[in-house]
Amino acid sequence: MDNRPWQRHYDYNVPLTIRYPRVPAHYFLNIPASHFSNKPATNFFGTEITFGDLRQLVLQMANAMTEMGVKKRDRVGIHLPNCPQYIIANYAAQNLGAVVVNLNPLYTVDELKALTVDTGVSTLFTFDMVLPNIRPLCQEVDIARIVVTRVTDYIEGFGQSTPRELELEEGWHHFSLLLENTSSTRLPRIDIMPDDPALIQFTGGTTGLPKGAILTHANLVAATLQCSLWGSALTDLTSPENRNVMSILPFFHVYGTIVVLNWGMFNCATQILVPRFEIDEFMGILGNFERITFFPAVPTLVNAVINHPKAGELELGKKLGLFNSGGGPMPLELIEQAQDMGINYGEGWGMSETTSLGISNPLLGMSKAGSIGIPFPDTDVRIVDIEGGMEDVPKGQPGELIIRSPLIMKGYYNNPQETADQMKDGWLLTGDIAVQDEDDYFAIVDRKKDLIIAGGYNIYPREVDEVLYQHPKIADAVAIGIADEYRGETVKAFVVLKEGETGTAEEIISFCKEKLAAYKSPKFVEFRQELPKSAVGKILRKVLRDEEAAKQKK
Repeated sequence: MDNRPWQRHYDYNVPLTIRYPRVPAHYFLNIPASHFSNKPATNFFGTEITFGDLRQLVLQMANAMTEMGVKKRDRVGIHLPNCPQYIIANYAAQNLGAVVVNLNPLYTVDELKALTVDTGVSTLFTFDMVLPNIRPLCQEVDIARIVVTRVTDYIEGFGQSTPRELELEEGWHHFSLLLENTSSTRLPRIDIMPDDPALIQFTGGTTGLPKGAILTHANLVAATLQCSLWGSALTDLTSPENRNVMSILPFFHVYGTIVVLNWGMFNCATQILVPRFEIDEFMGILGNFERITFFPAVPTLVNAVINHPKAGELELGKKLGLFNSGGGPMPLELIEQAQDMGINYGEGWGMSETTSLGISNPLLGMSKAGSIGIPFPDTDVRIVDIEGGMEDVPKGQPGELIIRSPLIMKGYYNNPQETADQMKDGWLLTGDIAVQDEDDYFAIVDRKKDLIIAGGYNIYPREVDEVLYQHPKIADAVAIGIADEYRGETVKAFVVLKEGETGTAEEIISFCKEKLAAYKSPKFVEFRQELPKSAVGKILRKVLRDEEAAKQKK
């Protein structure tokens, strides 16, 4: 307790330590399949698959993959949006002890080539809309097994596609036909140990080529239990028969894998599958459900939902049991807006390297706006000097956040140097600059690589972001450092105005000067229709920095 003083803030139901079962990650599907066999596991635009049927499909696909030659530790790429096919392929691969490689469907041919070659993907699950990328990929990379589906194959009324219709190459496999031609639902007899790799999750790729974090079965199990226990004070108020989860965060990101997919299985919750985010379409989907037990999101998604014209009539405070956000800092203005709407809102922090979790605000206890909260059970966190040392800094002083927990990755795939650089004596160096306050709550100040040094002063872009979001005309904003002959760097803001609003750079700069020290205020403002974002909604500062650097070279 002395070493983890934050535990005094835990909600009544959260244990100080957890005894983790020594089971593989796919075991979580067995729980609802046994106890709620006839309950819908998925709802995909109104088409449902029960937990019992889902388990049968998973075992059929596992046996089909065995017949194709997939073995333990083979890398299986899953290149799909949120749909039943992703779930089936994911758990089938894990049943065989194969390693899932999550691949973003938006990746280009070159990106796919780099990642599939790096990991040695020998089986690839993909879909019809990205075949223009997969065909040239397969001309350059030898992937032994290609399995193709059409996303709408699992929506009633669309009809099932055929290999001929999809113009599949000779030797390629059709997802649904594989299942139809494999009747066996025998459970694979494969020894899978907790330390065996289960997933290779690539980092966001905001700094060069993404790195593949190796996450073990033990990592996935620990993360699922920690996430479930942390939120259970609210989610358990809904009976298992009625639980559901809004599955809009992409499964190909570890945040979606843990807090949506695995959480849903462990908690016997129906997955409301949304393969893409289009705000008007999504608000219509929200309106179709009386109650959402759990809605994991990211700040940009929260912003879009609570500021949508239909937000008021949907009465989100009554509809959402728990609205959770991660994947990036939430502006204070948005947090207060959500709270004013009566929404049970929680914010936390995690990374691909920490199986998406690590720190979060308690749901019933003290929650601090602007803070990421306190560490999960079995987790140690320290704030150390920014220059790369391991010396603790005093409370209230910024430093690099380092973490040690059962969630820490095994290492980066095929990259021992990066592993050694980021993992020291069991501690993961996160690259996040944070502060620990007098209550032992943590707040992210910024990323080390995002720090702006102007005239010798350290400027944390997030502080500027917070002020920009306070402007009544601004819908989205981000600040970066750009080269400056005199100061070394200076601050530039990129701004998206709310629909129907107009504004000037001078107006924005003047507003910031009222709330920030002069050296922190933006010197330049650029208005945009949208900001570059990752697949999970993170604003990509690096893309903007690269654009500015390219301008200055001209």
